[in-house]
Amino acid sequence: MPLTTQATPTTYWLEHAWLGTHAEPGVTVDTADGRITAVRTGTDTPPPGATTLRGLTLPGLANAHSHAFHRALRGVVQVGTGTFWTWREVMYSVADRLTPDTYYALARAAYAEMALAGITCVGEFHYLHHAPGGTRYDDPNAMGEALIAAAADAGIRITLLDTAYLSAGFGAPPDHHQLRFCDDTAERWAERADALKERAHARIGAAIHSVRAVPADQLGTVADWARQRQAPLHVHLSEQTAENDACREAHGCTPTRLLADHGALGSRTTAVHATHLTTEDIELLGGSHTGVCMCPTTERDLADGIGPAARLQGRGSTLSLGSDSHAVIDLLEEARAMELDERLRTRTRGHWTAAALLRAATADGHAALGWDDAGALEAGALADLTTIALDSVRTAGPAPRLAAETAVFAASAADVRHTVVGGRQIVRDGVHTLVPDVPTALAESIAAVRG
Repeated sequence: MPLTTQATPTTYWLEHAWLGTHAEPGVTVDTADGRITAVRTGTDTPPPGATTLRGLTLPGLANAHSHAFHRALRGVVQVGTGTFWTWREVMYSVADRLTPDTYYALARAAYAEMALAGITCVGEFHYLHHAPGGTRYDDPNAMGEALIAAAADAGIRITLLDTAYLSAGFGAPPDHHQLRFCDDTAERWAERADALKERAHARIGAAIHSVRAVPADQLGTVADWARQRQAPLHVHLSEQTAENDACREAHGCTPTRLLADHGALGSRTTAVHATHLTTEDIELLGGSHTGVCMCPTTERDLADGIGPAARLQGRGSTLSLGSDSHAVIDLLEEARAMELDERLRTRTRGHWTAAALLRAATADGHAALGWDDAGALEAGALADLTTIALDSVRTAGPAPRLAAETAVFAASAADVRHTVVGGRQIVRDGVHTLVPDVPTALAESIAAVRG
């Protein structure tokens, strides 16, 4: 049964709950109609009829940047050497084989893996729109609809970030792989995106694939579409120095400046990666309150570099986290990696507290995806919960008052025991209730698109 609003009120007793500033023992959470109706502290034992969640319960985790079909690349792209650009050729070979049916199966399995990792909402940066050669399906949004259905059937929420992709790079026509991604013009992209409808579990946002893939004179069309709908707008930004160099050659400025000049920055915009920035770029992003999504496990897997996350946050950018290419699906690892990568670069420790990293993985990630009513354990919020074991080989030992530090700096996705979405338990004792055999679902769906 796919994700729906819970039919009856449910009470959960949390052995320990993260309340934003501290781990509180003995917390009861009442839920109804998919939302938290009450949070009661000081309940030492479970109330009659309550479902017990032992461990540390957080608000549901938000994966702010995903390409679902990249899950088929795990392990394969680790063979040999190369760069981001050689990795991209392998990625294209998988994209070429996908159909709406095989994409649904792969995404459902990948989203089920996310649920097992405590992720209750995903931001799907979706640019695989059309059939090979660029022919539109009878339903021009067949691929996007497959992703929305996959999220429902895996039991999680989704923000479909429908992506404008028009060029191979600064005016160059798309190559034969990229024809599947392209809508010819931003106006045609907007016309197709207009047909996408939101649902209880799904919201619709926009994305600019990158400044190399959307001509400068069409950036404003995408930004205006998002602005008129008050929808999230995401964009890959300065992931590679080659993009910066090509942008300067074409426009005489950095990608960040180009986006600023065309009205694409702002508080509803999230720049993904933002790895290679100038001081002016950081000021433009922070000063406009543009958010930044860091994807450390992908950025290190692709040898992208370490983005200036601490400086960006210091200038006003809110940080979120994503698993991007799904080299691993583990938001706790993404949170930990953001801090540890900064330590490697600066040779100092403690750039973010565990509380700040958990906020990036929960409330701020949800806000970046347009779910401002998620990411907190408080009355009125969406009833999305993630419970992490405190008695595994990784987490046993620290005092409960250090549960947040234990979760961020010791736990992994393997320690997630329960996941609740909209008041319904989607993962129970480490088992997905809608997709009971997630490894087989992954293996079969990946085999179908690997050829």
